Amino acid sequence: MCGIVGYAGHQQALDVVVEGLRRLEYRGYDSAGVAVVADGALASAKRAGKLANLEKSLELQPLPSAGTGLGHTRWATHGAPTDHNAHPHLDESGRVAVIHNGIIENFARLRAELEQSGVRFVSETDTEVVAHLLAAEVAAGSELAEAMRRVCLRLDGAFTLLAVHADIPDRVVAARRNSPLVVGLGDGENFLASDVSAFIAHTREALEVGESQIVEITAGDVKLTDFHGATVEERRFHVDWDASAAEKDGYDYFMLKEIAEQPKAVANTLLGRIGPEGLLSLDEMRLSDEELREVDKVVVIACGTAYHAGLVAKYAIEHWTRIPCEVELASEFRYRDPVVGRETLVVAVSQSGETMDTLMALRYAREQGAKVLAICNTNGATIPRESDAVLYTHAGPEVAVASTKAFLTQLIACFLVGLYLGQVRGTKWGDEIRAVVRDLSDLPSKVDQVLETMEPVRELARNLASSTSVLFLGRHVGFPVALEGALKLKELAYMHAEGFAAGELKHGPIALIEDGVPVIIVVPSPKGRSVLHDKIVSNIQEIRARGARTIVIAEQGDEDVVPYADHVVRVPECPVLLQPVVSTVPLQVFACEMASARGFDVDQPRNLAKSVTVE
Repeated sequence: MCGIVGYAGHQQALDVVVEGLRRLEYRGYDSAGVAVVADGALASAKRAGKLANLEKSLELQPLPSAGTGLGHTRWATHGAPTDHNAHPHLDESGRVAVIHNGIIENFARLRAELEQSGVRFVSETDTEVVAHLLAAEVAAGSELAEAMRRVCLRLDGAFTLLAVHADIPDRVVAARRNSPLVVGLGDGENFLASDVSAFIAHTREALEVGESQIVEITAGDVKLTDFHGATVEERRFHVDWDASAAEKDGYDYFMLKEIAEQPKAVANTLLGRIGPEGLLSLDEMRLSDEELREVDKVVVIACGTAYHAGLVAKYAIEHWTRIPCEVELASEFRYRDPVVGRETLVVAVSQSGETMDTLMALRYAREQGAKVLAICNTNGATIPRESDAVLYTHAGPEVAVASTKAFLTQLIACFLVGLYLGQVRGTKWGDEIRAVVRDLSDLPSKVDQVLETMEPVRELARNLASSTSVLFLGRHVGFPVALEGALKLKELAYMHAEGFAAGELKHGPIALIEDGVPVIIVVPSPKGRSVLHDKIVSNIQEIRARGARTIVIAEQGDEDVVPYADHVVRVPECPVLLQPVVSTVPLQVFACEMASARGFDVDQPRNLAKSVTVE
């Protein structure tokens, strides 16, 4: 969740760190702070609120020039978002500075132990414990990296820690357990960050930091060891996008830019998936065809928007492979004693690859012997590293907190997984797979068509900005689309929005229908499953008769819905299973415009974070 940046090199550390924090603002935060090592001393500044507050403070009281520094944007867990609770945290002597992402679960016991020894705390955070423990270890004669190892072995929970020491002006030491951290490799400079976007303006060469590892950076060197001091093998990777991809490029919001990028993102996810013999391939497949043929159940684990992608995947996987498929909220999965084993394939879906709920569910599944396939947008992230197979979505950076292009590319990736299983297991012939792939290949242009016709949707959103509630209905794969549409409106416009399976309307939710309440209905193609279409037209009639304002998303040429719709939003013809890729886009545009009309921050909704790295 929090943004973390560390730097050692020939540039002004403060400039590099603040720039990196600015690129990490999308992650969600409520305070910010920096520290630099200069002239044998630490200098730091921190402020509650947005990064602009910190920058204003730095203008009034500049920090000294330095080549080593670190910075942090905090999302509050322990203690309110105040100046005192903001990071960095220093020891009592002011010689050690620490920033931290994650939660230290045994901090209360450690804090009590330190207070008993006479240490005085100035914050309510769990992080400050680490600063005092590190200072004690260094005072006892340990090098900073060794001190970090000793401290980490005493900590429970998930964390990324970065530390600098006034007596060691040339290096930053970091530790990682169950929380994201990556190294940027520059020329005469090196970087640490929770996300490559923090240093992408300086280098696209990066180094993974593995589980329970310590990394030391100086201007000219990177040293990677485990928590016991043993040297570990480096795993380098190249970031395939540049700094311009993370800029607004003239759009008012990152979300608008990312909605517009969806045709390209979908095309990129499909790129290179078909081999010379017409066979599908995934990015990193460490499961044999024989192992996949033994799979008797698929379980998709995910959170939030990714969970909705998984709900769509269920329809496709079961239809194409005839394997039972369950979809689980990752946050609930390991707490209900799920039935998984050697014949279970778990598909873990996460944009960041660091979602803590999904990571812990993945680890539980592996403990039970299940095989894991990851769908992820981030090279080098923890979830793909700990999986048996990976399919990267190649959506490029998604900065807005509310997911748009990540969702569409997750849908495409889920379809590819279903087709791949059908190919390996022989439940789909090669020509059938190629026919579906052709349909998938048409989707970028169809998303483009939708985007070209969205002005009436924007106008509708502005007209409905004073509404107190919006309901969403869908059937079959339209039901997850309805859930996603409602989630977007809740995330961005801070209003009541609920998605329902249209067939469940008569079992309770119809009580919510009253004069003028907007209801958005996702209508399946009349050409694919006519019975689905006929049923949902009946649902539209039911709510129209009770005074609802009906907004219908329907395929081009579908005239049956017109008599019962106050507004019709047209999308191109698609096979039923693939329709969510086009029918979701108007709901994204609607939510974005509604939030803007209500005066809210579209890119950084309140209380939310882009990468949720705590359980």
